[in-house]
Amino acid sequence: MLKQRAAELDSADPIAHVRDRFTLPEHVVYLDGNSLGALPTAVPAAVEDALHRQWGTDLIRSWNANGWWDAPVRTGDAIGRLVGAAPGQVVVGDSTSVQLFNTLLAAARMRPGRQLLLTDPDHFPTDQYVADSVGRLLGLDVRRVPAREAAGVLAAEGDRVAVAAYAPVDYRTGELYDMAALTAAAHAAGALVHWDLCHAAGALPIELDAIGADFAVGCGYKYLSGGPGAPAFAYLAHRHQEDFDHPVTGWHGHARPFAMSGTYAPAPGITRARIGTPPLLSLIALEAALTAYDGVDMAAVRTKSLSLTGFFQECADALLDGLGFTMATPRDPERRGSQVALRHLEAYPLVAALTARGVIGDMRAPDLLRFGFNALYLTHADVLHAVRELRDIATTSAHRAPEFQQRPTVT
Repeated sequence: MLKQRAAELDSADPIAHVRDRFTLPEHVVYLDGNSLGALPTAVPAAVEDALHRQWGTDLIRSWNANGWWDAPVRTGDAIGRLVGAAPGQVVVGDSTSVQLFNTLLAAARMRPGRQLLLTDPDHFPTDQYVADSVGRLLGLDVRRVPAREAAGVLAAEGDRVAVAAYAPVDYRTGELYDMAALTAAAHAAGALVHWDLCHAAGALPIELDAIGADFAVGCGYKYLSGGPGAPAFAYLAHRHQEDFDHPVTGWHGHARPFAMSGTYAPAPGITRARIGTPPLLSLIALEAALTAYDGVDMAAVRTKSLSLTGFFQECADALLDGLGFTMATPRDPERRGSQVALRHLEAYPLVAALTARGVIGDMRAPDLLRFGFNALYLTHADVLHAVRELRDIATTSAHRAPEFQQRPTVT
């Protein structure tokens, strides 16, 4: 029955052809695209051209001749189309941590006199570390408030809140929060909202402009499949750009960078969010990777994503019952991102055994098996195969073999 359902769902998939835009290893089901996306087929040729022709032949002339200088904003606009941002509001070029720090600190500066910064105790660790750093630098109180409770705190103490820093998707469980509602609650209190889109950009429709978002950041290497270490992006709403006081004032953000002035003057528009020379090879790889979304409607991506994650939950209910697994991800589609997490006391060895069989997911301490679903290249048949392998491992105790007990540095 499950096999037939998988076949029917895949047969009716309107974006099945997009799978051909990725290079996927044979006999591998890749469910870790929420950590590192699979390789888009457009990337190798783009990087080879950047190496051999642009760098190797054109050399420094490539800043003009091959559009290197404009790449951060050009690629930013390409990402903007995926996150509901009009042109001129997204720039690409630094790491996620750098983008987080710069935009969060700048946002807090825009609300002087407000002493409270809200962040999520379930945020990715870097987000919490950066919030604490911003709090120390600006003398703010950093309070960790779960996303589902933030609106209540904003209603009660909003006149003290400078910025509310949250993510629309819980990186551990895949729970999805209401961006529009939290943004509205913050604005009603006179606060700004800072969004981390790392687990949302490219996976589900985001309408930053439509909800009146203030600031957002996101990485290029998860659902956007820009490659390991791909540069991150920052979104600055048009209305905030003139007041954006960049904490790290590098020469690429200067109004006249080649005047070589000794005094900083911020560039107009989104360009002022630049710092210094971006990692061009990685940036070119990301720009090429984004072509995988050409002609693809994000609503169709979301529909398939919900189908894949819902089918995974259905398969888990049917095949994993009684084996010690519990569902950590909401079953309500409106509350589910593009991943599913299961809880099990032996999460790490189970994931390690799965990986050895070519089903690649990951785990998050202490007990989460985490599976990410990139709708551009996964099938329902992949989902069924993954759950069947997990069932076989759990029923035979294959995960208790010695080779699956030792944890490497990266889990």
